[in-house]
Amino acid sequence: MRLNLSLRQLEVIVEVAQAGSFRAAARKLDISQPALSRTLRLAEEALGARLFDRDTRRVTITPAGQELLHIARRVLGDFDSALSELGHFMQGYRGQVSVAALPSMNVALLPSAIATFRQQHPQVEFKLQELAAEALLAAVEEGRADFGLCAKPAPDQRLRYQPLQDDPMVLVCREDDPAAARANAPWSILAERPCLSVQAGSSIRSIVDGVFVRKRLAVRAAIEAPSVAACCALVKEGLGIAALPRLSLGLADMRGLAAIPLVQPAAHRSVGIVTRIGRTLAPASLAFIKVLAGARSHD
Repeated sequence: MRLNLSLRQLEVIVEVAQAGSFRAAARKLDISQPALSRTLRLAEEALGARLFDRDTRRVTITPAGQELLHIARRVLGDFDSALSELGHFMQGYRGQVSVAALPSMNVALLPSAIATFRQQHPQVEFKLQELAAEALLAAVEEGRADFGLCAKPAPDQRLRYQPLQDDPMVLVCREDDPAAARANAPWSILAERPCLSVQAGSSIRSIVDGVFVRKRLAVRAAIEAPSVAACCALVKEGLGIAALPRLSLGLADMRGLAAIPLVQPAAHRSVGIVTRIGRTLAPASLAFIKVLAGARSHD
């Protein structure tokens, strides 16, 4: 037999049992006594049994009422716990945050931001993905990541970009290189020396090649490296110099190397957050994005 009882009816049963009278229970629930009596009568009709014996002086719970009372207390307790969990979720204190990030962002930005966030949100879980730019944007668009952390992508009607900071381009050379003693270096130095570069198709390579085109510099990579770490290792061996974003240097062993600001022009890559337009993010993800934005604004 399936019983159809509402939470309100269960609340009435618990309060009447605790108060021992309809009048006290109605006052506690802030409803009229006739409304309470009607709610209780409907519960008894649904159950097919009397829940309370009434006389002029007191209300006594019946065996059926006693059995239902245990169930009502358990159901109401579970419901309150569920609402509490939902409240924590809606406030961003529960749930999972899924982030797709470029390798440099996973090293330079996410660890400190997560540590700060977890101080106030210790129950939130994180799923971090390390992807190249094209795969990262696809993960955000297809819903496999809540948002992406990357260099500014090409305009896309399906994606929204929120800038966080500018990541300056620097010249990477050996510490014993004469250029290491300079306060800054012009981009033209890369045309005068063996130039090392990351592979074509990366966001870093597009920035570097763009500056070369604007400056009309005839630069051909002496060696094309598969990663920032490999590029810096080649510099360390004295095989050339390289132009890289400062944040990406966290991916490399910089011992014995120097990073000098590049000027004429001072170039940078914009780093920020990419989300899918029209997709509602979980409160925990929104709260973490605020931490990311706040952390960068105070740098």
